[in-house]
Amino acid sequence: MMNTEKIQYLEQVATRCRINVARMLRASGHGHIGGAFSSMEIVTALYFHKMRIKPDEPNWEARDRFLLSAGHKSMVQYAVLAERGYFPKDVLDTYGQIHSIIPGHPCMHKLPGIEANTGALGHGLAIALGMAMGLKLDGSDSKVYTILGDGELAEGSNWEAAAAAAHHKADNLVAFVDNNGLQISGKVSEVMDYSPIAERFRIFGWAVREIDGNNMKEVVEALDAVPFETGKPSMIIAHTVKAKGLKQGENQVSYHYWNPTVADCDALERDLLEVLDLEDEKYE
Repeated sequence: MMNTEKIQYLEQVATRCRINVARMLRASGHGHIGGAFSSMEIVTALYFHKMRIKPDEPNWEARDRFLLSAGHKSMVQYAVLAERGYFPKDVLDTYGQIHSIIPGHPCMHKLPGIEANTGALGHGLAIALGMAMGLKLDGSDSKVYTILGDGELAEGSNWEAAAAAAHHKADNLVAFVDNNGLQISGKVSEVMDYSPIAERFRIFGWAVREIDGNNMKEVVEALDAVPFETGKPSMIIAHTVKAKGLKQGENQVSYHYWNPTVADCDALERDLLEVLDLEDEKYE
């Protein structure tokens, strides 16, 4: 079981990373905050708890790999990479600028720690599977992690990759679905309903668990249990809240993408700093 001090630490890191997102929003005046905030606990736990990585050696051969399939949520990865030491935090102030190394979708040719260009929805799982299969062929024990959006599941290429992953027994592949229930055009259940998501992946041959994806303890416990079954890829259905941490935006489709004012960003940062103080007090 994960000790309380480690969970506290990870919760605090996630809050600091949300503050990093606020910094990027202030610099650019826009961004996909909804998915970035809903998936923050997952990405934080991956980089600060689970993955075998070397921030000062991002291409280390023995590293674990992470792909953000829903690449429009790039601010979550940039926030965590900066906090983890992959690049200086002042780079966050270039978000939204031309020629920035942190563009709207992750680019492997610009930023250390990005494994593949993503954002054209539906491709991340297939790329992750290819990496996982290649690592097995090389005799590596490294794992590959990826996050899909629930709205992204309407792309058929996901299901081709899901079937192939089970067929090839890719138990070094771990996927999350950031199941916040909302996408740019409304409720996922109304646009293209893929529920029950967990049962669909089980039928495709995956080992599946469902968690509260904004509960750090549940995220960590799920990650520490993979692979859930030998010979099967692992799927974690993470039930999350869109824009988790932005009071007025939580579970609101209008905050899939946000155009805040500087004052909005200042208010968000103040709220997050208060959360950080409360987290400090909670464990004293």
